[in-house]
Amino acid sequence: MFIDHKYIEDVLEKAKHTTSEEIVKILDKAESFEGLTHREVASLLMTNQKEYINRMYSVASKIKNHIYGNRIVMFAPLYVSDYCINNCKYCGYNCKNHFQRRRLTMDEIRTEVAILEKMGHKRLALEAGEDPKNCSIDYIIDCIETIYDTKLEHGEIRRVNINIAATTVENYRRINDIGIGTYILFQETYHRPTYEDVHISGPKSDYDYHLTAFDRAMEAGIDDVGGGALFGLYDPYFEVLGLMLHNEHLEKKYGVGFHTISVPRIRPAKGVDLSFVQHLVDDETFKKIVAIIRLAVPFTGMIISTRESIKMRKELLNIGISQVSAGSTVEVGGYDAQKHKSTQFEVVDNRSAADVVKWLMDEGFIPSFCTSCYRMGRTGDRFMDLAKSGEIKNVCHPNALMTLYEYMLDYGDEDLKTKVEAIMEREIAKIQDKKIKDLVVNNINKLKEGKRDVFL
Repeated sequence: MFIDHKYIEDVLEKAKHTTSEEIVKILDKAESFEGLTHREVASLLMTNQKEYINRMYSVASKIKNHIYGNRIVMFAPLYVSDYCINNCKYCGYNCKNHFQRRRLTMDEIRTEVAILEKMGHKRLALEAGEDPKNCSIDYIIDCIETIYDTKLEHGEIRRVNINIAATTVENYRRINDIGIGTYILFQETYHRPTYEDVHISGPKSDYDYHLTAFDRAMEAGIDDVGGGALFGLYDPYFEVLGLMLHNEHLEKKYGVGFHTISVPRIRPAKGVDLSFVQHLVDDETFKKIVAIIRLAVPFTGMIISTRESIKMRKELLNIGISQVSAGSTVEVGGYDAQKHKSTQFEVVDNRSAADVVKWLMDEGFIPSFCTSCYRMGRTGDRFMDLAKSGEIKNVCHPNALMTLYEYMLDYGDEDLKTKVEAIMEREIAKIQDKKIKDLVVNNINKLKEGKRDVFL
């Protein structure tokens, strides 16, 4: 198995003896967008000197801006079912937690999608518990098709990422055939003893089957996958190296690693006793982890959800995060009902999507509703080739501007229109390539005329 516990522990132990001179060399290497070895990652994790941590933040910001510029991709989760047969200690959906469970009908999904689209969202992450009877793969496929088929006044959802339980090659092939975006699955913890302790029963309790889910997804033709760990279950430094080993395994075997890495911290959930948690990650450690992941895998998208506070999201956006959720509910049917009776975890940032969009602009970012890479086939190794060459920004930046302008035309109030027009003037002036600049200007004019599919 590609996760070697003794190897990770040995690397972390040896890294304790890293010298200051070695730290400087590691940061110099990271600044040249080369990525980092396991030992180098471990050395930075073990560093507590403020001088070096501040430089980590600076280099991480430089890397993110070099690869992706100042655009931040927007998305929202859509929970379709809270039925689950797994007993996981940390999750509000665990089968021992007693509440009235539900799954959305196709009509209810259309209602949720309409609400999300009116927020401006074009990219969703479909979420569901694991229950082959009440939430079968046939149901998931019906959900995805319903989302794509829902056409509204200002368009439709253009990309559906999915976060569902580990399954078979055959099921992944069926999902791939209907056209998903990224398949997302968190290992939760790479430490086998902890994994087995917190996953008490159910299919998810099989560490090896869960760990090799991306292998089966890749075999089925899904070439965009997103990983993550639930920080707090075990030593966070162990988890970071677990993510690095997992990513390396996929790159070696399939030629492409994680398209995205998510960094959720464990949060309270109704009906869940978190007294077992011994590895809560404080804010300073968490920021360091995010920065180091950006240094280690410079070309990978990094996601932060509404689990984090406004203050923390702001700080993380400046040191590596490239995608955020906004206006989120983690309740099945929550966008329509807004009752928040039973949720998978506690949401901290409860602002509306519109407020998050304005906030991002005020912070100097370009909120992006772009889904063009998925629709134009820039996935898997095609995406990574563009990212590693630094060319992806020449697609991401123009598309961010155009999708933000589309958002303004469809949903903007006067305050938003003023902010967007100022951003357009500033950002278009910064584009040095005349062809790209002319293309952006021409396509914005097409948007004003009512044309919508004008993205690169």
